[in-house]
Amino acid sequence: MGDRKYFGTDGIRGRVGEFPISADFMLRLGAAAGRVLVGEGRDHAVVVIGKDTRISGYMFESALEAGLVAAGADVRMLGPMPTPAVAYLTRSLRADAGIVISASHNPHHDNGIKFFSAQGEKLPDAVEAAIEAELDQDFRTVPSERLGKAQRVDDALARYAEFCKTTVPEDFNLGGMRLVVDCAHGATYQVAPRVFEELGAVVDALGVEPDGLNINNGVGSTHPEALMARVRDTGADLGIAFDGDGDRVLMVDGRGQLVDGDGLIYLLARDWQASGRLAGPVVGTLMTNYAMERGLAGQGIGFIRARVGDRFVHKALVENGGVLGGEASGHLLCLDRASTGDAIVSALQVLESLRRQGTSLEQALSDYQPLPQQTVNVRIAPGAKPLDQPAVQAARDEAEKALAGRGRLVLRASGTEPVVRVTVEADDAGLMRDVLDRLADVVRAAT
Repeated sequence: MGDRKYFGTDGIRGRVGEFPISADFMLRLGAAAGRVLVGEGRDHAVVVIGKDTRISGYMFESALEAGLVAAGADVRMLGPMPTPAVAYLTRSLRADAGIVISASHNPHHDNGIKFFSAQGEKLPDAVEAAIEAELDQDFRTVPSERLGKAQRVDDALARYAEFCKTTVPEDFNLGGMRLVVDCAHGATYQVAPRVFEELGAVVDALGVEPDGLNINNGVGSTHPEALMARVRDTGADLGIAFDGDGDRVLMVDGRGQLVDGDGLIYLLARDWQASGRLAGPVVGTLMTNYAMERGLAGQGIGFIRARVGDRFVHKALVENGGVLGGEASGHLLCLDRASTGDAIVSALQVLESLRRQGTSLEQALSDYQPLPQQTVNVRIAPGAKPLDQPAVQAARDEAEKALAGRGRLVLRASGTEPVVRVTVEADDAGLMRDVLDRLADVVRAAT
């Protein structure tokens, strides 16, 4: 991925109006993608486009549509739709590719583009490289008789809602369960409450009033405080928090305590092992809390770490015959139910496990105690590489000595934001905080 001009670890992302997140670039991107897809031995290609609720989605949706049609590709417009829904509908509609317009958990002034293959998986690197090569060519339009057509898919939401419900047993029912569901004013705002209500739950919905500017603003998986307070105040059984594009999920137990992706994976891994559903090792990342790795080992469950990013978790699962993996941030992959990380599907898997066992979220995780872990995001200038600086490398060596036998650290440049993430975990919160502060200060000084 290092030689790419535009595609990062999670598509193309940036600030709206700043290259490449601009309408003119999206027009060219649509045309480039269309030429690559139509050129792969097909008479024509079909591409679906979905988006989250940020206001710039209208602009980029239109630009991508125009570029694709100019290249001879047909377009199916889904409207506001979770990222995993686009993956599913790409397969369901027999499309050749899917495009999501979203910056996930970022604020409204950011946006981005992600592609899915015909199989509903992340676009292969070779296809991304071909699209980048086409972007260097002049814009051109096919003859009128070969232009693509565009149409809206009116039943997209209903199709996806039905798919979500097929991932749990037919007799699964949430009757009597009171849920608080926080949709982050994002792409799940229509479909998530509907799915849980149709399965019998009493739903108290938060973050379901998008205005184009409030996505992820004080709500959702990146800001779970409002959800935690609502669960405590109302006595709900459980809270569910999604991010802006619906591929991350966190939960809040009946006491109002947050459970991150590591905890949810740990819960599912143990249950699936007992039921015979678990296959292969569980896959986490460099950021996965060591307590999860240690707890799984105690249950005889294999565990491996991949690079940060659901693309790399997915790759490791496929290569090792696994079905369950993810990240603490809430990206969960249940590959025996969905082709990509799907927050609603993952939440349903947790709820199905709890209902079948007749237990609560807090009871199911009573023996799981994550080590104190904290991340500081150090903002850097574009092109800066503080991790290559001798001072940072020396500070890292010193920090690793201080943590020897008691914890670990991760220093990495984000693939989606201009920040270096400094993460430290240790068996003592004071040690963790001291090491984190010192290391973050050195990284900050090197930027």
